[in-house]
Amino acid sequence: MKDKLMDAMQKFSKAMFIPVLILPIAGILIAVGNLFTNTRLQEVMPFLDNPVTTGFGSLLSGSLTAILTNLGIIFCVGLAVGLADKKKSEAGFISLLAFLVFINAMNKFMGLRGMLVEGSLSGTGQAMVLGVQVLDMGVFLGLMLGVVVALVHNRFCETEFNNAFQIYGGTRFVFIVLIPIMVVMAVVLTFVWPFVQSGINALGAFIQSSGNFGLFVYGTLERLLIPTGLHHLVYTPFLYTSLGGTATVGGQLLEGARNIYYAEIADEAVQLLSPSVIWDARGISKMFGLLGACLAMYHTARKENRKKIKAVLVTAAVTSFIAGVTEPIEFSFLFVAPVLFVVHAVLAGSSFVALNLLGCRAIGPNGFIDFLLYNVPLGTAKTRWPLYIVVGLVYFALYYVIFRFLIVKFNLKTLGRESEGMEMKLHSKAEYKEKTAGEKVDAAAIVQALGGKENILKVTNCYTRLRTELENPELVDENVLKNQTGAAAVIKKGKNVQVVYGLKVTAVRKAVDQELGITEHE
Repeated sequence: MKDKLMDAMQKFSKAMFIPVLILPIAGILIAVGNLFTNTRLQEVMPFLDNPVTTGFGSLLSGSLTAILTNLGIIFCVGLAVGLADKKKSEAGFISLLAFLVFINAMNKFMGLRGMLVEGSLSGTGQAMVLGVQVLDMGVFLGLMLGVVVALVHNRFCETEFNNAFQIYGGTRFVFIVLIPIMVVMAVVLTFVWPFVQSGINALGAFIQSSGNFGLFVYGTLERLLIPTGLHHLVYTPFLYTSLGGTATVGGQLLEGARNIYYAEIADEAVQLLSPSVIWDARGISKMFGLLGACLAMYHTARKENRKKIKAVLVTAAVTSFIAGVTEPIEFSFLFVAPVLFVVHAVLAGSSFVALNLLGCRAIGPNGFIDFLLYNVPLGTAKTRWPLYIVVGLVYFALYYVIFRFLIVKFNLKTLGRESEGMEMKLHSKAEYKEKTAGEKVDAAAIVQALGGKENILKVTNCYTRLRTELENPELVDENVLKNQTGAAAVIKKGKNVQVVYGLKVTAVRKAVDQELGITEHE
């Protein structure tokens, strides 16, 4: 049961990457649009105060805001595609149809029972979804429908009929099955959801009332779950649902730290951002802390090995600082010195508390580029972003001192300190540049190290990991994956095997698909 539950969570986690990873792109472009319409910035740079740049900014931010106000359908389609075992594009199309059936069925049923609220919907528990008035279920609606559609799709997508009924087979039959399911769900949730929402609100109130302790647990868990690939299941509900707080901005009730943040940075009437924003303050460890960890590993490495590991550490540190991709660093010490990873998670959690105590509302979830775009143009009053830099520098020092002490005290085998015979791939600067400049992915070696073509049941990828499902995980050759194909780590959980390649994982996935003879992601 435990293995089945973990497999299900891993599969759900992989599917979540489809909608989750697209949202930061929309957020950054919204922030860029807001730069061109920000009056404070126009006072500093008068050339921005003209109809062309202002109009462009309004168009850019206004068009992309629609993505954040329609998260339900985005998560529904994204999850259905991610969870579908085959015919993924058709699963996405069917999920869109099912979503439309559901909201219209709920609207009609609520109308028949006289439950539809007239006038302003703010605070009523109802909302307009794609122009249809229904109960305000937000992201949870997309999560539920996406899972249901995927389950039905996987069960019936290959059902075929004979003779005149052939036209109703395949994914068309999936839609036929889903219609009554969507109608029944709409009716049931009309009665059930208000109680569920009350429970969610109570949980959110409890989390909010837990104050700094809740922030610490949240930040620590978000890092501790990195090895499992389930960490985004911790922060996503806080960013896009009422668990991350609620706020009324411009007369509109908003839920979730990220949604509130986007609205408040665009609203010049807001002088200081809401405390809810702190749930998205995940950048201190990425931008500053892990840089201190890298410096500590460099200084504690054997002198003869420092030149060999310098390029690797510098590149990993820059990637973490600029883009917020931390796994290359984290996996360099996760398995050889797990105590450092626990310390890293605890320090990351405490950084949330530090920012909250200082009243800092700046965020940098995906590194320095995000930090610049989101905070600096708003001025210091709205986000108090200089405090973020100060806290970051303090954590840089803390990481350095603590990591260096623990590495030396317990003789931890971090990069450059490995014992003779330990298989830890090191590169000189010249070798590293040559390797990253033009080396082709050795897909044949990857496939062979995963047990061969017959052993590979499924291949997907997220932002940094090649995620596979294998018939027999015991056939995996970790040494080949790490030392010949450039993998930073290999994580096994049941039949799910994740191979960490960092930002080049997309190229790795394409090469592996070609090696397996997969020409199209069905």
